[in-house]
Amino acid sequence: MKQSNKSNVYLNQLAVDLYKFSSENKVGLWRTVAETLMKPTRAKPLVNVFELDLHSKDGEVILVAGKVLGTGDINHKVTVAAFSFSKSAVEKITKAKGNVMTIQELVQKNPKAKDVRLFA
Repeated sequence: MKQSNKSNVYLNQLAVDLYKFSSENKVGLWRTVAETLMKPTRAKPLVNVFELDLHSKDGEVILVAGKVLGTGDINHKVTVAAFSFSKSAVEKITKAKGNVMTIQELVQKNPKAKDVRLFA
């Protein structure tokens, strides 16, 4: 694992945990997410709610290794896990009967990353 110079302790610990889960469960997705989280902020994905609506299906589990923003609307139920959310994004996703969770919660519920779609 590459040495991190990030000052966000939560982010550093999340990356360490993701590397650990990746090797323990032999799931490359967690390693990819950890590497993305260690990138500079300007290189992390910013995903708007309308993009989730366009590129996801009803009932799908979406993982965003960055921030979900609240522009647009979503018209179907999805579960979205991300490093951070804007307040309006959380409201719009939950209004559409979807679920919002942290990456850590997703790892705990689904360590094998079965049926998880990385959205970058």
